[in-house]
Amino acid sequence: QMCIRDRVSTQSTWGNIQLAKNIKMVKAKKAGRTLEPVTRDYTVNLHRLCHSIQFKKKAPRAIKSIVQFAQQQMLTEDVRIDTALNQYVWSKGIRNLPRRVRVRMSRKKNEDDEGKGKFYTLVQHIPVDDFKGLQTQRNTGK
Repeated sequence: QMCIRDRVSTQSTWGNIQLAKNIKMVKAKKAGRTLEPVTRDYTVNLHRLCHSIQFKKKAPRAIKSIVQFAQQQMLTEDVRIDTALNQYVWSKGIRNLPRRVRVRMSRKKNEDDEGKGKFYTLVQHIPVDDFKGLQTQRNTGK
């Protein structure tokens, strides 16, 4: 039997992400904005996203959380994780995650005809020494 605290914490994390994703996509469709290629840098707090997750599911859940965060921020269904980011998340094993990770999310035009949409998001790892004072940055280059 699951206690109330476990049920609430599990539902709140995934429910909030899903709710925010749906709200943002609906707002984008209502506004009638057309998506354009863009690149942004984010800091993702894996410690918060994977709190109270079973040890043997932490690294896979962290990857899924990054994918959901990218879908929410970039408004694309197709999210591709770079191998360097995957290796960084798994670098300390399946259960000892890095607390935070700095990522560069690039929304790009989809060249494949059978793709999910017109755009896809490429998520890459940015090595940083310290996370203090970092904010979301919009990149024009690269």
